[in-house]
Amino acid sequence: MIIGGAACLSMSAVFVKLADVNAGTAAFLRCAIALLALVPMFVYETRRRGGMPAALHRNAILAGVFLGADYVMWTLSILDIGAAVSTVLINVQVIVFPLLARVWDGTRVTRRFLLACPLMLVGIALAGGVVDSGAQTVHPVRGALLGIGAGSAYAVYLYLIRRCGQRSPRHVVTPVCVSTAAATVSSGAISLLTTGLPLAVPAASWGWIVALALLGQVAAWLLISKGGPLLPPNTAAALLLLQPVMAIAFALLILHETPTPTQLGGCALVIAAVWTSNRTPRTKPAARPA
Repeated sequence: MIIGGAACLSMSAVFVKLADVNAGTAAFLRCAIALLALVPMFVYETRRRGGMPAALHRNAILAGVFLGADYVMWTLSILDIGAAVSTVLINVQVIVFPLLARVWDGTRVTRRFLLACPLMLVGIALAGGVVDSGAQTVHPVRGALLGIGAGSAYAVYLYLIRRCGQRSPRHVVTPVCVSTAAATVSSGAISLLTTGLPLAVPAASWGWIVALALLGQVAAWLLISKGGPLLPPNTAAALLLLQPVMAIAFALLILHETPTPTQLGGCALVIAAVWTSNRTPRTKPAARPA
């Protein structure tokens, strides 16, 4: 489910590029349109399984505020330092997410994962095209801070949604719906103050925006919300690193963008590091007594 959610998220960049709309508009509409699908599912889940505890509603609202901030900060960081570097920085979630679980919940982080983290980040850097891009940075310091801020906000969202799933496993749609509503408000408010929020979208862009909402928001977060509580935080965070790798594959298939050999090597390194960090060592069978 986590890999499926990462696959849906990885298509977001393709849909945003094909929609060709303002960054703030894409972030806002992504969440607003997703509510049209999530609200009926939320009503059905509430009638069938009862309401989610009020404390978890607060967690979901806070998660949505961070998610909306993540969407806008990441897009702004792309404008400042380029897509390649911003892709690397947002994936600091692979460190921040397990760290939050360690500090607040006492969840153990394996030594194997800690050793694999540098390889994961190097692989993401190569896959993101940091070596090949040569892009001029407009505001390097601001862009770096926005990128790290986006990755940290992303990690907070993952942590809070996981907590909702752990404490109320019967509710899968509710935390995603509530957090998406909060993300709609926060992304809209932040966009008004930064990128602007023009809603006069060309007719040809609406299909891609709807696809972004249904796959990149509804399907992605429902899968991650369901699968996240079933895995340790470091495992979920590592599997989500497959997102930029799959984004390169979808860009090749849909946009016919050919990755460089360095990017392909980075993808291979990410996959190997994720596999290594989550591999369970084989235990030798016990010897039979004489």
